[in-house]
Amino acid sequence: MGVELDRRGALAGGLAVMALSGTAQSEERKSMYGLIGQMLAAPGKRDELLAILGESTAGMPGCLSYVIAKDPANADALWITEVWTDKDAHAASLKLPAVQAAIAKARPIIAGFPQHFETEPVVGQGLKV
Repeated sequence: MGVELDRRGALAGGLAVMALSGTAQSEERKSMYGLIGQMLAAPGKRDELLAILGESTAGMPGCLSYVIAKDPANADALWITEVWTDKDAHAASLKLPAVQAAIAKARPIIAGFPQHFETEPVVGQGLKV
C-alpha cells in the first residue's frame, strides 16, 4: 500500500508541475494586439483615401489581419480593423518605408480619427492562437 501511495503522490506531483509549467508558458506568450478605428476623409475623398491605405497593407510583418471597410452611414468615413501578433509588431509597422509613404500621401485628405479602440484579440477566423 505504501508503494501505491508513493506512485499516486508522484503522479499527482508530476501532473501539478506539468500544469504549472503550461500556465507559465501561456502567461509568457504575448497577447495579440488589435485596433479598431474610424478614419474620416476630407469630403468626397473617401475612395482616394481607401486606395492609398489599400496600397500599403501588404508585407507588414506580424500583421494577422488588416481590413478597411466603408461606413455605410457616413460617405466620408472608413473603419479600419487590425490584428497584430503583438503591440511591438504594430509599432514596427509604422516605421516601414511603404507605410511611411502612405501616411505622407494620405495625410492631406485625412479629416480626423473620431473613434479609436485598442483590443486584445483572442480567437477568430484566420487568427493563429
